[in-house]
Amino acid sequence: MTWDHIRLEVDEAIATVTLDRPEALNAFSGSMRSDLLAAIQEGADEARALIVTGAGTAFSAGGDVKFMAKARPEDLEPLVEQGKRVVTLLRSLPIPTLAAVNGVAVGAGLGLALACDVRMAARTARLGASFARVGLHPDWGVSYFLTRIAGPAVARDLVFSGRLVPAEEALSLGIVNWVVPADELLARALQKAREFRDASPVSIRWAKQTLARAENATLEEVLELEQLAQLASFRSEDAREGLNALVEKRTPNFKGR
Repeated sequence: MTWDHIRLEVDEAIATVTLDRPEALNAFSGSMRSDLLAAIQEGADEARALIVTGAGTAFSAGGDVKFMAKARPEDLEPLVEQGKRVVTLLRSLPIPTLAAVNGVAVGAGLGLALACDVRMAARTARLGASFARVGLHPDWGVSYFLTRIAGPAVARDLVFSGRLVPAEEALSLGIVNWVVPADELLARALQKAREFRDASPVSIRWAKQTLARAENATLEEVLELEQLAQLASFRSEDAREGLNALVEKRTPNFKGR
């Protein structure tokens, strides 16, 4: 399926979803939110790892301010709902997701990046929760993710000030996992995605559930879930393949079963 401002490519079990409105810094307009939702789902159905990135010099400038300046509250409500659905889908996917932040990622663009499992940023990238600068409130999960990833004090600073954070500072705050030269970003993101792709899909599915639960659970609750997941994984074909491959000193061929 094709869309006006969203591109999906699947190659060697890695899906790459690209926001493709570079003339407007990949700001969300029209059907981009619902198209993004469809592209992510389609890519996840066909791949073992998924990359989200932007075309041109930006990841995403968030919502289209020219539209929002003229919009009525009833116009905005379905757009906010669609953003919530994108974030919910990304967090529920059974495969690893990686945001390749190639440039500015602000507002909804920041939320989209934070909703991915991990983030790799170009050295020239800048990230910001810019909502307060235009009189709006964070959405796309920004309040949730910033608080958990960078801590409450950092989240308050970034939300209250709306300032843009350079990639290296974002790395020091834990907002991104890696900072790389801009001209190496996509190649390095694909390299990391291949690492995720080559791991056991069964292990990844369980690990995503456990790690998400660990954000709010007690140690005892996580230990219970780990026990359940470990025993379920051990019964899988992937575990048989992985253990035998290690003994036989060969690369495992996981099937996700």
